[in-house]
Amino acid sequence: MTPLITANQLEEIINSGEDVLLCDCRFDLTDPESGKKAYEESHIPGAIYVDLDRDMSGNKTGSNGRHPLPSPEAWAQTKTRLGMTSNTLVVAYDKQGSVYASRLWWMLKATGHAKVQVLDGGLDAWNGPMGTVPRKPNPAPQAIEPRTYVGLALVDEVVANLQTKKLTVIDARANDRFHGQNETLDPIAGHIPGAINHFFKGNLSATAFKPAEQLFKDFVELLGPVKPAEVIHQCGSGVTACHNLLAMEVAGLKGSRLYAGSWSEWCADPSRPVET
Repeated sequence: MTPLITANQLEEIINSGEDVLLCDCRFDLTDPESGKKAYEESHIPGAIYVDLDRDMSGNKTGSNGRHPLPSPEAWAQTKTRLGMTSNTLVVAYDKQGSVYASRLWWMLKATGHAKVQVLDGGLDAWNGPMGTVPRKPNPAPQAIEPRTYVGLALVDEVVANLQTKKLTVIDARANDRFHGQNETLDPIAGHIPGAINHFFKGNLSATAFKPAEQLFKDFVELLGPVKPAEVIHQCGSGVTACHNLLAMEVAGLKGSRLYAGSWSEWCADPSRPVET
């Protein structure tokens, strides 16, 4: 299954009556309630709202980042509550360049859910009808079994890589934040030593992803001889990094991994080095 779906393809699926679960993932890091408010005002008919803080993140400890992944057990319970079965086609969308939809895409793929796609261009690409009545999720009839996250890199491996340098870390944040400038979200500015920068918005043409051929060219130029399996993606809190993971998947460059704790976890420990 291709990771992206066009608005026309989605409309055809909806009109055919095929079982599809639309997930509205709109969110704003600086205004966490705005996404849900926007959903309640207007959304693709039949969509449920999936919240980054409440649904796609776990408990924060102060040292595990701003959006830590929920435990596999908690994520399985959330998927059951949202009505996701193994046969459900899940289509995620947002209005922020597919950033938050990409997080849901990665979390589902990483726990074995094959039938998940991101609406290319998000809500801006949708020309069909809009609904105003929020839909409550219909829980799945059978509880989903927990599965560990496949493709997850933990902080100890990233720390060890400072010495071994066997892996390439790609930081998805804007160039100024990568260089320790204009930091507004985390208490310490800078980046993981040795990381390279690929701002996630570089994957887009307007609000849609660039063609696969262009994404392939972009990442090959960035990585050179480095293989996808030797790549770890990170960002501020493990969200926009999923956008780079999705873009590489679209480009046919599969096998890279996510450091979900990202910079917000890294900088919470003063013993970890910082580069600007």
